[in-house]
Amino acid sequence: MIVNPRQELLDIAKRAAKIAGIEILQIYDSGDFESFSKDDSSPVTTADYKANEIICDLLQDFDPDIPIMSEETKHEDLSIRRNWELYWLIDPIDGTQEFIARSGDFAVNIALIENNEPVIGVIYWPVGETLYFASKDFGAFKESPKEDRQISVRKLEDPDHGEVLVAISRRQPVERVMSKMTKDRIYSTLPLGSCSLKSCFIAEGKADVFLRIGVTGEWDTGAPQCIVSEAGGKVLAADFAPLTYNKRTSLINPDFVVLGDQRVDWQQIILHQLVSKS
Repeated sequence: MIVNPRQELLDIAKRAAKIAGIEILQIYDSGDFESFSKDDSSPVTTADYKANEIICDLLQDFDPDIPIMSEETKHEDLSIRRNWELYWLIDPIDGTQEFIARSGDFAVNIALIENNEPVIGVIYWPVGETLYFASKDFGAFKESPKEDRQISVRKLEDPDHGEVLVAISRRQPVERVMSKMTKDRIYSTLPLGSCSLKSCFIAEGKADVFLRIGVTGEWDTGAPQCIVSEAGGKVLAADFAPLTYNKRTSLINPDFVVLGDQRVDWQQIILHQLVSKS
């Protein structure tokens, strides 16, 4: 039996995500929260701050020597961050707009980054009581009240011509995304909320591709990238270059794509030369 050297770190990340998620759901159900607008005009709520506090406290209590980078805390300068060989990367609520809009499509993201690569990914969907998680080289998994299983991306019956199921944001015009796709395939669309949940749906075979056009941070892709990769897919910049972590002054991602079945020629389907200029 091969022992996962990161098992204890994975376990504490799963525990932190679920405890924070339970608290988020209680706040969500009660409706007792305040909303604010950050400097970049994106929304944040008191639920984000509470979840951030819970996650950071649990991770620091477990190992105070591992730095934490969160969307909701002050970020260290690159001159300090570049020395981090190992750190936590978290988004306490991915899909704050969905939380406020009461769609239910929001999640907790926790990733562990080692040598600039996501090696642990944990995503908890409070409304669905569902946990998605992965550790590099040890597969991707789903735990919910209905099932506990290893997950993998969907294999198209015909990778060259088969219908492609596109996960679409509820907050973006469908036409904007679909205009980036070649007209040579048949598509159906699946509207969802947070970036991480769309990625998880691809990882478990419920969708095939997700194209994110717009501002996101590294905390939006760290956990999904590990889970999707371990499920047999990929998360890449929209020009099909690798996403980077903790290598730039800015923590803002480029547009990116989440890809399922790797037998599909995604570069022929997604007009990346247009996407990269969006």
